[in-house]
Amino acid sequence: MSELRLRRRKRPELNLVPLIDVLVMLIFFAFVTMQFKSAATLNITLPKVETAGKNEFKGTVTISIDKDGTISFNGKVASEDQLIALLQQVHNIDKDIPVLIKADETTQLKKLAFVMDACRKTGLNKFSLQSR
Repeated sequence: MSELRLRRRKRPELNLVPLIDVLVMLIFFAFVTMQFKSAATLNITLPKVETAGKNEFKGTVTISIDKDGTISFNGKVASEDQLIALLQQVHNIDKDIPVLIKADETTQLKKLAFVMDACRKTGLNKFSLQSR
């Protein structure tokens, strides 16, 4: 019985260093994957589409149309003529670059049709319409 009394239980310890390391990595990952430009900053309400697939987009060309019909190319406002010239420049670099079109749900169909037609005219046939 004396042997049992000599063996005292060690107090359980919680090693905090690995937990802090994991927490720092999670915060770092969150900052790296954070998107700083979103539809909310462009004041666009995306239309809801029940049959839409996942909105996975890995390209570098984004065309936005707000509710007033203002067209933005990668976050910079562009006129219709400027848009066609910019799309032609993109086609000259790489004709297989996908184009994401973000149009407000109240955008006139005429503007959206113009943007889609401009993509086709310049040879950029890989375009998609983002929804929520």
